[in-house]
Amino acid sequence: MPDMSPSKPIYVTRPELPSLDEFIPYLREIWDSKILTNGGPFHQKFEEELSRYLGVKHIALFTNATIGLVTALQALRITGEVITTPYSFVATAHSLLWNGIKPVFVDIDPLTLNLDPAKIEAAITPQTTAIMPVHCYGHPCDVDRIRAIADTYGLKVIYDAAHAFGVKCHCGSVLTHGDLSVLSFHATKVFTTFEGGAIICGDEKIRQRINYLKNFGFADEVTVVAPGINGKMSEFNAALGLLQLKGVDQAFAKRKAIDERYRIGLADVAGLRCLQSAGEILCNHAYFPILVQPDYPLSRDALYKKFRDHNVLVRRYFYPLISEFPMYRGLASAAQSNLPIASKLSQQVLCLPIYPSLANAEVDRIIDMLRG
Repeated sequence: MPDMSPSKPIYVTRPELPSLDEFIPYLREIWDSKILTNGGPFHQKFEEELSRYLGVKHIALFTNATIGLVTALQALRITGEVITTPYSFVATAHSLLWNGIKPVFVDIDPLTLNLDPAKIEAAITPQTTAIMPVHCYGHPCDVDRIRAIADTYGLKVIYDAAHAFGVKCHCGSVLTHGDLSVLSFHATKVFTTFEGGAIICGDEKIRQRINYLKNFGFADEVTVVAPGINGKMSEFNAALGLLQLKGVDQAFAKRKAIDERYRIGLADVAGLRCLQSAGEILCNHAYFPILVQPDYPLSRDALYKKFRDHNVLVRRYFYPLISEFPMYRGLASAAQSNLPIASKLSQQVLCLPIYPSLANAEVDRIIDMLRG
């Protein structure tokens, strides 16, 4: 049995970075050009290569995904109420509040932990203008059913695709679904540019409006066409993104191997449920969540403490629910009785460490701790 005594921390995720020697030539180009931002050469090249890699038509790079979400809502002129999930990172709902939009929470599917399409229609009111689902853990939502509902009621769909970099569903990139999809390149994500994000869209006219909005609304030197914000990605982040694209497929392969090792090691452990595929053709293995059920010897929080005591920094993604935070819990849709599945599973979920440089010995140590 591996040594379980405290040692250096094992984080739930860790950024995969190229060697500094590889990055220095890119930095030297930035130093020589003196172009640091405002759609410089690295920014333009990164947009082109990223569109090609992801298989999408149009992309607008951002300083981070939260500003991307805020801008996506502005770009489509969303108002009133938006139906969304309580089971996500707070930025999903915060982007709505920042736009003066009322979030309406509906419950999640017990198998995928994504927004349950069967619950959406009952939540639609005359004030509903859009749906904002999340591809939770990178597993695709039921995009066809969500689109059918949106078309029936004349609603826009903006996907929070923060976890879904590189994911492919039954018809290609999952990012092509919805009116817009928003990616995150935060340090915790499978693809990182230190900080960063992007909006994916299929329409050039909308992409142009997005580009105006992320640059204070400027259409040219003297013309401001919208109350924009500063959401631009810098040349430093774009340069790193270009370099990161070279190793992303290898990183996915390493993540897949760790995922498989966990599943084999935990297959016969009673009381632990590993989340399954949601039908994706290509998975990015962004997270490895388990659900700690009543027949497991420890409660979820006791298991969390056990790991923490041994310097394994597992995380309870997502707990508490967004709907339980002070700025949301007064909403009628935030009531626990309206969200029984999300409330139950948020009390069970635990995300285990997964990142390309995680050693097999460390994975085995975590498996042995779970086996008791």
